[in-house]
Amino acid sequence: MTSITNMKEVHDRARERLKDICRVCPVCNGRSCVSGVPGMGGKGRRTGFKRNIEAFGQILLNLRTIHNACSIDTGYELFGSNLALPVLGAPMCETNYNFLGRVDDFQFISDQVKGAAAASTLAFTGDSPEPPLYEMGLKAMKEAGGKVIPIIKPREPDKIIERIRIAEGYGVPAVGIDIDAAGFEKLNEAGQPVGPLSVSKLRYITQSTSLPVILKGIMTADEALKAVDCGTIGIVVSNHGGRALDSTPGTMEVLPEIADAVKGSIKVFIDSGIRSGEDVLKALALGAEAVLVGRPVAIAAIGGGTEGVRMLYEQLQSELRTAMLLTGCKDLKAIGPQVIKLT
Repeated sequence: MTSITNMKEVHDRARERLKDICRVCPVCNGRSCVSGVPGMGGKGRRTGFKRNIEAFGQILLNLRTIHNACSIDTGYELFGSNLALPVLGAPMCETNYNFLGRVDDFQFISDQVKGAAAASTLAFTGDSPEPPLYEMGLKAMKEAGGKVIPIIKPREPDKIIERIRIAEGYGVPAVGIDIDAAGFEKLNEAGQPVGPLSVSKLRYITQSTSLPVILKGIMTADEALKAVDCGTIGIVVSNHGGRALDSTPGTMEVLPEIADAVKGSIKVFIDSGIRSGEDVLKALALGAEAVLVGRPVAIAAIGGGTEGVRMLYEQLQSELRTAMLLTGCKDLKAIGPQVIKLT
């Protein structure tokens, strides 16, 4: 891939490669999607996808400039790693399915992982009906010299533990399960059944490893409390980008209640709908400690490779730093409800 100098070039190239799959809209909000699932869109009428974006738009920031927060620190510590910002890559793979084979699977995964490492952060990596894709993320981590957190589909517990053992061999800092993929028929059709996991099954999984386990796909306070009971170290408030179930609320609509329910017990992350550094600030103000970014990273990888992904993270960091400066937050610990105004 020839060199790129800005995100506009990244988006233009991605638009060319994804013709008839994704328009790479100026505002990625689910309203003009060419495709649903497979593709880059949302499930059904894309209600969940659209509400994710709308929920962020309903939150305003309180501008404050009479303060001493002049030197802004966006640094974030996670599982022993000092990251440049509290923005992580969401798990994504299956380019043959979602992008009609126009993008090479390993290259797509590798660009996500290496781009995150180049920006001093880390990516979550995915799982799919194609067994090699899970380990591709781990191999990309080894090549990049960084860290990843592999996410495993909600298979039967012993199958999940098999994949955890593989991850342990690569020295990852944590693993996760995207429990919101419980209804993905594509895995069932491939002879790799997925489905809901009970508290007892999840506890069996968390007790099988010394690695921290994260549950991705929590959308209610009661399930967040169940995650605590299971022995998980963290949760991701997520509706799978609106790709699992139509008619769900946006993640920012449910984050405050969930964060209040488990405050101080486990780590709370959020994904689905983050498009800017201002969005990152809003999520942290309402109780998340970090965010995961999906579609923007996919577009950056497709249009700009490793360099495009690095540029995206650096843009988000710059936007977050400015937003913190203009709301009086010198570091992440200073971010709280005082930052926002709900409409």
